[in-house]
Amino acid sequence: MTSRYAKLWAAAALAAIGIAQAAYPEKTITMVIPFAAGGPTDTVGRLFAQSMSNTLKQQVIVENVGGAGGTLGAARVARSAPDGYTIFLHHIGQSTAPALYRKLSYDAVTDFEPIGLVADVPMTFVARKDFPAKDLKELLAYVKANKDKVTYANAGLGSASHLCGLLFMSALQTDLTTVPYKGTGPAMNDLLGGQVDFMCDQTTNTTGQIKGGKIKAYGVTTKTKVESLPNLPTLDSSGLPGFEVVVWHGLYAPKGTPKPIVDKLVQALQIAGRDATIKQRLDDLGTDPAAQNRMTPEALRSHLKAEIDKWGPVIKKAGVYAD
Repeated sequence: MTSRYAKLWAAAALAAIGIAQAAYPEKTITMVIPFAAGGPTDTVGRLFAQSMSNTLKQQVIVENVGGAGGTLGAARVARSAPDGYTIFLHHIGQSTAPALYRKLSYDAVTDFEPIGLVADVPMTFVARKDFPAKDLKELLAYVKANKDKVTYANAGLGSASHLCGLLFMSALQTDLTTVPYKGTGPAMNDLLGGQVDFMCDQTTNTTGQIKGGKIKAYGVTTKTKVESLPNLPTLDSSGLPGFEVVVWHGLYAPKGTPKPIVDKLVQALQIAGRDATIKQRLDDLGTDPAAQNRMTPEALRSHLKAEIDKWGPVIKKAGVYAD
């Protein structure tokens, strides 16, 4: 009898789980962004959260959990219940954390269920409005001559702006004074105020400031020009041959999130990727949603592993680590 009742209880439990998954979502979903509000990743996340809210018929709210190059937010999600009510939008930093941090409380690959790639964002090399150099050639010469005086802002260890800075310093074979922030939102505020000299930031955060003449722009980090900034040359073609950094964003859930729930999140993500309003907004900011065939768990899983293999040697060569 005991065995019989145990089997009945197990069957009832499985049925209840199935019903819960079918009814998902029944309450508000939290999208964790591991950087400060107002930054480029936050901008992308809020655009997609709004569209996904409409599809899922439940509000998707953004919670900013900044600090430690995105690893605090990642750790928070890795420890969250795998019920679909906590999801995670992160950029390239998800692939660099394993090399940058000697001690991570999570595994960037095995502690998450990938949902899909979200967007690829170019970066721009920009400076305070009154920075002396008028173009990239002058900038490179000025930085080399004043390496002990100039300041380079970034969004913290492991951030896209930090990685871009590492490549920049490597290309110049020059170490600069770096000023880390908890996100590029506050870093941009200080750049606008003239407290720091220059930075490398995503077009989602710089396009409006560049067009408004509030900062000085020297180039984009892609191999081709950005349509929304047609007069801005590539760094590759104007003084830094081979220089390229593209910031990709991915959406994740905690490991163990049931497939039926992941499937619903994938569907909502793909619908957002086809949303004309999102496409127009991202186009205005110099980027596009990921292609539909990249908005899948398989595509994100494969891309994440490839990026970990790509950035690991670069970071180790630079000798930059955090405990």
